[in-house]
Amino acid sequence: MALETAPGRPAGPPLPRRAAALLGPAFVAAIAYVDPGNVAANLTAGARYGYLLLWVLVAANAMAVLVQYLSAKLGVVTGRSLPELLGERLGTGKRRLFWGQAEVVAMATDLAEVIGGAIALNLLFDLPLLIGGLVVGVISTAMLSVQTRRGQRPFEGVIVTLLVVIAVGFLAGLFVSPVDPGEALAGIVPRFDGTETVLLAASMLGATVMPHAIYLHSALARDRHGVQDDPGVVRRLLRATRWDVAGALVVAGAVNIAMLLVAAASLRGVAGTDTIEGAHAAITAALGAGIGIVFAIGLLASGLASTSVGCYAGAAIMGGLLHLRVPLLLRRVVTLVPALVVLGLGGEPTTALVLSQVVLSLGIPFALVPLVRLTGDRALMGEFANPAAVRVVAWTVVALIVALNVALIVLTVAGSG
Repeated sequence: MALETAPGRPAGPPLPRRAAALLGPAFVAAIAYVDPGNVAANLTAGARYGYLLLWVLVAANAMAVLVQYLSAKLGVVTGRSLPELLGERLGTGKRRLFWGQAEVVAMATDLAEVIGGAIALNLLFDLPLLIGGLVVGVISTAMLSVQTRRGQRPFEGVIVTLLVVIAVGFLAGLFVSPVDPGEALAGIVPRFDGTETVLLAASMLGATVMPHAIYLHSALARDRHGVQDDPGVVRRLLRATRWDVAGALVVAGAVNIAMLLVAAASLRGVAGTDTIEGAHAAITAALGAGIGIVFAIGLLASGLASTSVGCYAGAAIMGGLLHLRVPLLLRRVVTLVPALVVLGLGGEPTTALVLSQVVLSLGIPFALVPLVRLTGDRALMGEFANPAAVRVVAWTVVALIVALNVALIVLTVAGSG
């Protein structure tokens, strides 16, 4: 069912017998965890600071497993998305303000994804960045037409195929890159080294636990499974959802960690590796032209898949909070404009990518706080409300994310290092 025509509570279809047939929504949401913003943040962290911030990726991925499961559970149990539930509970003024910050997050997401795809096309075919951005927009629009015309399952198939390409593209470097196991193990110990590392950590966190993926996953679960009132069916769906989330985020986590490990092992101290183009050149020089090409193909797949998924998320946010059903293809055209403006102005694209991830990090609490509150609400969730232990862990995750963002703001404004 196409998102823009879905009513508030679609009827639940009969479930397939095979559990594997229930998988898929989490793999679409997982694209948000391996988008070009991740590439920029992870390569920058590894090239500048080696294995120092590896712990951020490990912790963020662990947080993401819990967060994405809670989002999917909300959609499965209630038959509604997080934006829809917020739209029902907030007054008109608050609802519009909440949509405003969520829309800024969606714009930052699309900015990163279109720029990343444009950089990949420049690396592969020497296309100017502005033209590359237009090409990404056209191809992503064609991908979204699969969802609008054929439904969610074929769209999931396209996205999962691109996820495989992304994984190959960014994991390939590990097979020829001499990673130091001792230093990598030391990188799991949490620590910072000045303001820059806090900024990068927030960027990596924003690129890993992404606000639009939190909003989106509940909508994906709702669109796939509809409303299921039988508690036994809901339990089966939640069991499948746990496997779906775990599998998808193991893949996404491995890709993110691989990026940082390759940069730490092969790019540390190499001039110019603070940009994706420079990192690609260094990877090609250090690991061979073949790995460089595979890396660029992975980056292109990342940009194409993530911009399509990001547009889907933006439509879910707008539909739930403003009660406007904007067609996905129209939204794709409108949200493409800011990214093309940035590319046309000729700014440094990698810097724009990293800063966009900081904006995403600042938007996480706005999605995460209501998610934890709603999934712990027994009046809404019934027997499927979060137990006490899950509530404690979830609120701890919220506190850690907020603390990191406060530290980021204070240190950046103070300019201390």
